[in-house]
Amino acid sequence: MVEPAIATVETPGEKEIILSVNNIEVVYDEVILVLRGISLDIPKGELVTLLGPNGAGKSTTLKAISGLLKTEDGEVSRGSITFNGESIANSAPDEIVRKGIFQVMEGRRIIEDMTVIENLRLGAFTRRDKKIKDDIEKVFHYFPRLKERTGMAGYLSGGEQQMLAIGRAIMARPEMILLDEPSMGLSPLLVKEVFEIIRNINQEQGITMLLVEQNANMALHSATYGYVMESGKIVLDGTAEELLNNEDMKEFYLAGGDSERKSFKNLKSYKRRKRWM
Repeated sequence: MVEPAIATVETPGEKEIILSVNNIEVVYDEVILVLRGISLDIPKGELVTLLGPNGAGKSTTLKAISGLLKTEDGEVSRGSITFNGESIANSAPDEIVRKGIFQVMEGRRIIEDMTVIENLRLGAFTRRDKKIKDDIEKVFHYFPRLKERTGMAGYLSGGEQQMLAIGRAIMARPEMILLDEPSMGLSPLLVKEVFEIIRNINQEQGITMLLVEQNANMALHSATYGYVMESGKIVLDGTAEELLNNEDMKEFYLAGGDSERKSFKNLKSYKRRKRWM
């Protein structure tokens, strides 16, 4: 499979920052500390990826930005989150959508007993203008398969449901989309198709994107910049090219590295070497 070329970009400090997360901590139930002072800057119009193992706090980071922590008894207990220079930490989710941020949740979260069109219209519920039809056609431009599906959304395939979830986000006319594991449960062919569409939306519509993804290789070939999380902290960041060439990234996330050992099955235990921290 031929990977797309990696874009060359300036570092976040050299571009206009649309979203800034500064030293935030997140707690659940006023007790459980999940994020331990993470900071990241997202440049306007860029596609940035957030990588890391399961349980690192990636999804919690997205929920802290989108205001969805409130639905799980979580809150930002320290630090700040600003979008277009305005504080949004602990704001209500609908207020954040109106300000221009829309999250595509892990697992798609479409309404299965509603049609494709009804799901798309739901994405525009915070809008006050009446130009919904034009945006539905825009969604069909990126996802022509959805135009052919007139029944209930629950009958769509996994890939089609993911397309619908992204299309619903477009209907909100956001400045920024947060994508949580868009490749989950999809075949390799569909993953390639979905990521190509995500790149096209980013480049053609100028919508800023923050992408959480387990497929680090695909994410870094789509993004311009990346952050790596472990145990609620940012442990590494850099341009996509820098991260793809980083030996620790190759060893632990990209199935590569310069080690001669190709298998650990003959070892009783294997412990990662200390790094980053």
